[in-house]
Amino acid sequence: MSEVKTRVAVVFGGRSGEHGISCATAAGVLGAIDRERFDVVPVGITREGKWALVEDNPQALELHDNQEAEITLGGLGVQEVSLEYGGELVARNADGTSSSLGKIDVVFPLLHGPYGEDGTIQGMLEMLNVRYVGCGVTASAAGMDKHVTKVLLADAGIEVAPYELVTPLRWRHEREQLVNACRQLSLPLFVKPARAGSSLGISKVDDFSQLEQAIEAAAKVDPKVLVESGIKAREVECAVLGGRYGEAPRVAPPGEVVMDANQGAGEFYDFETKYLAHDAVQMVCPAQIPDAARDLIRATAAKAFTALDCEGLTDPRGLLPDRRWPGNRQRSKHHARLYPLLHVPLHVAGSRSGLHQSGKRADRPSLGPSAKRQPLSQQGRATHGHTHGRTAKRS
Repeated sequence: MSEVKTRVAVVFGGRSGEHGISCATAAGVLGAIDRERFDVVPVGITREGKWALVEDNPQALELHDNQEAEITLGGLGVQEVSLEYGGELVARNADGTSSSLGKIDVVFPLLHGPYGEDGTIQGMLEMLNVRYVGCGVTASAAGMDKHVTKVLLADAGIEVAPYELVTPLRWRHEREQLVNACRQLSLPLFVKPARAGSSLGISKVDDFSQLEQAIEAAAKVDPKVLVESGIKAREVECAVLGGRYGEAPRVAPPGEVVMDANQGAGEFYDFETKYLAHDAVQMVCPAQIPDAARDLIRATAAKAFTALDCEGLTDPRGLLPDRRWPGNRQRSKHHARLYPLLHVPLHVAGSRSGLHQSGKRADRPSLGPSAKRQPLSQQGRATHGHTHGRTAKRS
């Protein structure tokens, strides 16, 4: 008798400005998931928020000639659906009738940005009593908001880059005082939307005369804006996998994001460099850094994971300031912002996800080739989302 497969709804697209990148993330996951163990149901969400079955064709969701895929009903979305209490997937027919498409065992959210990685869909799935992959509602919401992340990490004793918070109220009534406060930060500055990913709306400010324009640009993406001091550093990241049965988090060896301006990399790790300039960015894994730096990064990643109450998979990113280790590029990242790790194989998604029906302990994730430089596009970089903190249903 053959083993019953776990039925996984891979959910992507969504209402945010990162819709197409979420589709590319799904392409990577759909191409890597173990079909012998999982019955996969691709579900796309349109920009208007409608849910639809999508043909199981990873290539249709990839970035092609820098063009992003888009989920539309009648396009990639072949059938409108809804998810009901307990995980029943229901087809919504054009004549107004509906029909059951069976039960979903677990949802794997690959949504980027608002309405997806900010605790929104996680809360919905909690209310529907449906299992899902990743962090909980609180961790997802906190990890999506750069300001909240900074407050929580600082409270845990983790160093963060100096910053000023710009809110609509302060910008309207205290603009002069706020600009003066930002002038106390060291140039260059990085001005960024507080609750967006994929570097959307981020500007590098080399002169204070550019500051107000940069704030206005970021506010078009999110009214809550951070102005941060730039840090001359190397960008290093490592995955964290939540412990099972009360065990401590497991932290992978760090990898380094290396950019090559001669191949089209921008001044910082912006949207174009992340997703479009494939030959300009490489992942060096493990990162070529001193043992002391490696140990500090892994310990800090675990501490950040715990401080934000994360579960399942996260990818805390840190900076290696020049005062400790050599490096020569400006980075726009603040310390240890949490991102979901989507290029880890699904079979290591964690005990809460409902993916281990056999009850066997998950293997430790493989996080890339040893000490090799590969273009990120070949490592599923497009599948490495910047939706911060995915959530897994409590079981």
